[in-house]
Amino acid sequence: MNNAPYQNFDLPPSLWVATAAPASVTPPLDGDQQADVAIVGGGFTGLSSALHLAEQGSDVVVLEAGEPGWGASGRNGGQVIPGLKEDPSKILLRFGPKLGEKIIKSAGHAADLVFDLIKQYEMDCEFQQNGWIQAAHTKKMLPMLRRRYDDWATRDANVAWMERDELAQRMGDDRYHGGWIDKRGGSVQPLSYARGLAKTAQMRGARVHGGSPVTSLNRGRTGWRLATPSGVLTANKVILATNGYTDHLWPGLAKSIIPLYSVQVATAPLGENFRSKILGGGEVLSDTHRVLWYFRMDNHGRLIMGGGGSAYENGAVKVYDSLKDRARTLFPEAGDIEFEFSWNGKVAVTTDHYPHLHELAPNLYAGLGYNGRGVAMATMMGRILADRILGTEDPEFEFATSPLHSLPLHGFRGIAVTAARAYYRFRDALDD
Repeated sequence: MNNAPYQNFDLPPSLWVATAAPASVTPPLDGDQQADVAIVGGGFTGLSSALHLAEQGSDVVVLEAGEPGWGASGRNGGQVIPGLKEDPSKILLRFGPKLGEKIIKSAGHAADLVFDLIKQYEMDCEFQQNGWIQAAHTKKMLPMLRRRYDDWATRDANVAWMERDELAQRMGDDRYHGGWIDKRGGSVQPLSYARGLAKTAQMRGARVHGGSPVTSLNRGRTGWRLATPSGVLTANKVILATNGYTDHLWPGLAKSIIPLYSVQVATAPLGENFRSKILGGGEVLSDTHRVLWYFRMDNHGRLIMGGGGSAYENGAVKVYDSLKDRARTLFPEAGDIEFEFSWNGKVAVTTDHYPHLHELAPNLYAGLGYNGRGVAMATMMGRILADRILGTEDPEFEFATSPLHSLPLHGFRGIAVTAARAYYRFRDALDD
């Protein structure tokens, strides 16, 4: 299968690029090489797969077009959120009690897996596991959040309900009407986390090659053949882990997801009096607007706000001002907040709101489509893919295999997304 390489693999400017831990050496693939497992994509999915495979003694090679974390893994807001978009009760209805419970456990444990890996391998990525808050921006959203909280609470998850006064104390503003906190969640410096995964995988024996876009993927008599501009890799098994940057390397895969630009802005470090009032406990927060908004403070006192999303990069750029205005509206006491960074990256959205695990052909797998929860769920998907390849699946952690379906009228997705976003912004404005 032929594929045209990307044109530019330089990391765009962002807070994460400016503050990330040093990257390990990941030279381009050179010449003809062989491996047990080839992984296309050096983001959270691919690097987690590589680490878990290498831990079990597999000869694994990662081929990344740019450098580890070049895509969405190094460009998101750094929120580590357990669970999926759908609540446990809906997951059970869709997948049944046996598989549904395994999916719930996999998604619910995903954030813990991130922090366990960080602690085990002492990754330098400014992590905090102090909880993820979901807050109701109107009273009518409270029953939905209460059902979601109850759903997880009955499963003995580490969650708590928050009345309006408690939430106001935590975030420094009383505009939200209440919500819940999932104490399994938290935050990381995402590019540093990606670099930490890459370094750790290399220490366990994995080979990680940056500057190695895969230009073709073909199945031969001796295994899968992956060509790059400077070399060829032959492998028995392959994982495609390209998520929002999926192209046409495998027919139909790119058309199975909707790539959206996730947008973030970050302030200069704020004064101590101000920063201690906003999520001073180190929590992260998302609210219930239809066009999502989320924010947190980093370890250096910067306010980081993200959300919006666009089908087009020029549309993403327009969201920067909306995010800055939102920050100033939420925290007027901060005055004219100075913003130092604005950046974006593509995430993969699925129409059913579930991540997709595909077995595309014998010994060819793909995991993608995390719907804005990629830090935790991509890490877990990497583990699940590694276990599936090795035949060592954990009986408690599993994910459904999805048939590959191309979305109808995929070429018009940008128009549809833009129209939907405009409609949701209108509905949100009425609520506000």
